[in-house]
Amino acid sequence: MSRDEAPVVHTQRMEVKVEDCSSVYLLDREDYGADAGLDDSPTHSIGLIEVEGRGIACLNIATQWGVVDFTVAVADRDPGTHFDGYEDIVEISFESSSGELLLAGWQMDWDDEKAHSLPPLPAGPGTYRLRYHTQGDMESWSIDGYYLQIWPAPQHDPAVLKTTSQFLQYLLNPKAWKSQ
Repeated sequence: MSRDEAPVVHTQRMEVKVEDCSSVYLLDREDYGADAGLDDSPTHSIGLIEVEGRGIACLNIATQWGVVDFTVAVADRDPGTHFDGYEDIVEISFESSSGELLLAGWQMDWDDEKAHSLPPLPAGPGTYRLRYHTQGDMESWSIDGYYLQIWPAPQHDPAVLKTTSQFLQYLLNPKAWKSQ
């Protein structure tokens, strides 16, 4: 496959129900939470995403509860960042032991029927990159949608690709944040 060829991307749009805690979880189907309780190393968090152990990542959202629109794109390689129309964009590495992922809103009681199965990961089990885009105004809790890209990639440091919201700036460095 030539680098000039477009990546193969499987896109899925869904409504994710969140019962509390302003969180949506990306979970490895077989192994989420096996290493839960990782330290607070900056390699495990990038403000809007926190990798909480092998097979589990918490995606922060603006809505504390309710239904949120999510689009997930699973690609065979980096599909490219969508800078236009998004206020904050971050990325981080993620380990999948099964090659199959679920997306679920934080729930009081786990319910398999509320979890969304995602397209199979193209390289099966292994290390992937997550790029998370938020669209809307995090400060006023008015978010138009969330876009998560997933593709195979070696382990790499987290990165902030775009930040315009004070919310993300606060998450990245709470001690330095000053309200205006």
